[in-house]
Amino acid sequence: MIEHQFVENVEAPVVGEDLQLRLTLRDPNLGEDIDSVMQRGGYAALHKVIDKMSPEDVVKEMKASGLRGRGGAGFSTGEKWEVCYRTSANQKYLICNAGEGDHVAHAVIEGMVIAAYAVGATRGIIYFRAEGAPAVARMRTAIDEARQHGFLGSDIMGRGVEFDVELRFGMGSFVCGEETALIQYLEGNRCEPHIKQPFPAVRGLWNKPTLVNNVETFATVPVIFYYGAQWFSSIGTANSKGTKVLSLSGQVKKDGLIEVPFGITLRDIIFTIGKGMKNGKFKAALVGGSTGGVLTEAHLDLPFDYDMLDEAGVAIGPGSIQVLNENTCIPTLVKNNMDFATDESCGKCTPCRIGTKRLSEVLDKITDARGTMDDLQELRNLAQVMHETSLCGLGRNAPNLILNTIDAFWNEYVEHVTTKRCVAGQCKKMATFVINKDICIGCGLCARNCPATAITRTDYIAPNHKLASMEIDIEKCVKCGTCKANCKFGAISIA
Repeated sequence: MIEHQFVENVEAPVVGEDLQLRLTLRDPNLGEDIDSVMQRGGYAALHKVIDKMSPEDVVKEMKASGLRGRGGAGFSTGEKWEVCYRTSANQKYLICNAGEGDHVAHAVIEGMVIAAYAVGATRGIIYFRAEGAPAVARMRTAIDEARQHGFLGSDIMGRGVEFDVELRFGMGSFVCGEETALIQYLEGNRCEPHIKQPFPAVRGLWNKPTLVNNVETFATVPVIFYYGAQWFSSIGTANSKGTKVLSLSGQVKKDGLIEVPFGITLRDIIFTIGKGMKNGKFKAALVGGSTGGVLTEAHLDLPFDYDMLDEAGVAIGPGSIQVLNENTCIPTLVKNNMDFATDESCGKCTPCRIGTKRLSEVLDKITDARGTMDDLQELRNLAQVMHETSLCGLGRNAPNLILNTIDAFWNEYVEHVTTKRCVAGQCKKMATFVINKDICIGCGLCARNCPATAITRTDYIAPNHKLASMEIDIEKCVKCGTCKANCKFGAISIA
């Protein structure tokens, strides 16, 4: 057993000038060794918990923190822990769903050991998608270091506490993010969800009480016990405490992983942290990925928290924000996401198995210039039925984007089915690209990038221009939009 000197007085993080507050991503290098981690307070929270708190005290502290699960559903972490703690069994398990992202490996391990001590679990599993090689390598190293330093094993820190973990891998099935489906997979069965009665915290892996949290939730646990539940609960909003790690992407100048306190506005995320729009004007932000929804300009000042987003028809999900500009076709965006849901459906329940396929077919018609107003009504009705009757989160949330956008962008849907026009130029069978000869300076950039050699030079030279303008041969044009994307002068539009 290695003797440790725990660091217990590291100054609490504060919100930076860029409006971020790094708690779970507090270490800039995710691959740091255990000695570096401990120099900044690593495993001090575990030491405090095991030496000074009973399991019941730990559960009460977690409830007081107000932490909600970071996997998307936002259920109270403390309440889930309490159910598992109060369920008697000769064996309990912990499962960390690490299929959604990468966090400081030692923080995840420390959080799992604290949770295991609280609920009485002795065995843990960390689930990764097989393609997450860098994160897996970091976790393997961290587990080995934790064992060597006495933070995992049969006698943790010489206090008689037993807990150890193993790594398990999946092939990236989206539905494995649902905890009952993940348990089925870990037992060697097909990855399919089932009704949560009883809950996994009562009867889960191998019919034993099983605490399932995602990787970000476990990474947050040491922060709570290091600085205290009262400090943690002072961050965020009334019903959403602490911070959230988000993946910011799309049409922003500065993208990447960010961590922000709940209550921050979408405007601050995009225009302060993301440094504003990279190209074009803001149209919407896709929040929560394929099972999320969009926030429009009307939501820019909406406080970012679970309940407010839920009222706006958006689920945080895995924590992604994709910023969209005016060149985004909303029906095409929805179609692509529904195609993904169709591929990922496990097929167990009829509403999801048939519903995702039928919704994809209707969206195909709408984006292929074959849609009607009746299709829009069917889209809304089927999405609502699927949302209300599907078995798991995939089936219930996959229609969210339809229900959300068909209200926010109703006119765009109607335009697709009535005038057969896509102003964004993404629906190829609707687009007709034209060049304004008076604006075109004849630089030829569009012609050089055209994959169909459909653009040639005319004899017309606009006033004050030196070169003859370009024109598009409609018969040859494949309507890919490359010319419009490359024109620096706004000379190309959609008729």
